[in-house]
Amino acid sequence: MTDKKKKTTVQTRRESKSGPGATPKAKVSTRTTTSTKTSTKTKTKTKTKTKTKTRTKSDPASREKARQQTPEDVVSPDEIIVSESEILLEEEPVDLKEKKDVRGSSSKPAIYDPVSAYYQTLRYYPVLTRDEEKEIAIRYLETEDIDSAYTLVTSNLKLVIKIALEYRRLWREIVDLIQEGNVGLMQAVKKYDPYRGVRFSSYAAWWVRAYIIRYIMNNTRMVKIGTTQAQRTLYFQLGKERERLRRMGIEPDSKAIAKSLKVKESEVDEMAMRLSTGDLSLEAKRGHDGDFSLYDTIPALEPDTESKVADAETRSIYLEKLSEFVATLADRDRKIFTMRWMRDDPLTLQVVGEKLGITRERVRQLEARIIKNLKEYLEKEGLSASDFFS
Repeated sequence: MTDKKKKTTVQTRRESKSGPGATPKAKVSTRTTTSTKTSTKTKTKTKTKTKTKTRTKSDPASREKARQQTPEDVVSPDEIIVSESEILLEEEPVDLKEKKDVRGSSSKPAIYDPVSAYYQTLRYYPVLTRDEEKEIAIRYLETEDIDSAYTLVTSNLKLVIKIALEYRRLWREIVDLIQEGNVGLMQAVKKYDPYRGVRFSSYAAWWVRAYIIRYIMNNTRMVKIGTTQAQRTLYFQLGKERERLRRMGIEPDSKAIAKSLKVKESEVDEMAMRLSTGDLSLEAKRGHDGDFSLYDTIPALEPDTESKVADAETRSIYLEKLSEFVATLADRDRKIFTMRWMRDDPLTLQVVGEKLGITRERVRQLEARIIKNLKEYLEKEGLSASDFFS
């Protein structure tokens, strides 16, 4: 029965196409609507065709457009034949296909660890034995051979990484510490003495640590908080020493810490104050509305107007009293006081003695007596002699 229907469908299509002047009417495959033992894809095809027909017939604009067209241009809705490949495309949404493509092409970016990559390159540099190290160090010390220094440095680069990892809690970028440690390693090559019987790695570790510690202290804050050796020791050991003394049952005051670390008590107090506060920007806005900065609260280095007026009045009073005192002096004493205290470039005792015809020791004695009398005179007038001579 099904085979007959298939043949009828094919014949109908051929007759419609070959008929002269007839409007082509190709019926949709009959097996799609009559067969009861069809697959799921065939049912889907029937539903899609039915929907297409319904939309085409129920659209008023399409019907009006069809009336205006010529009979040759008009295509009947029954002519629409949807292929099986188009049905499969309609069944699978486009967004799902896009998601599959994106999921298939996307991949997580590889995490690059510069320390691990750098460490992998160091395996190509051999580790020197004690005899080889001493021989190369002696060669560099005597001839300053660059290749010998290069060999000493490259054979100890792993040591720099090991020391730098000890300070990874104090600095975020471990690569910076490794770079500074390498500079210290090169400095150790210049200062190393192989005749002392100490291995180069033991000697270089001190230089590497010194350069790493200096880098951390110079770049942790905008303002340097440690410049001397005692300050560097307190910067790294102050917190640890306090905790150690607490565990021992000792009150970790400044005196106990200074005695334990062999530094001054004033240095402990100063470093504790520096570590307790962070850096403050002078240009940071303050107040509720941000109308002033911290820089505005710093007192000016120059005295204000009131201080200037007060100093000028005090100066005039001292000059007036000084003139009165000079008027009471004898002629020789007045000359000594003028040449020694009333000049911008006072004369020496020897020159004054030569001008007055006396010895320099006698000039010194007379000057001391004049100054003593001046202090008594100022105190008698209610002025401070210490302010005048300061």
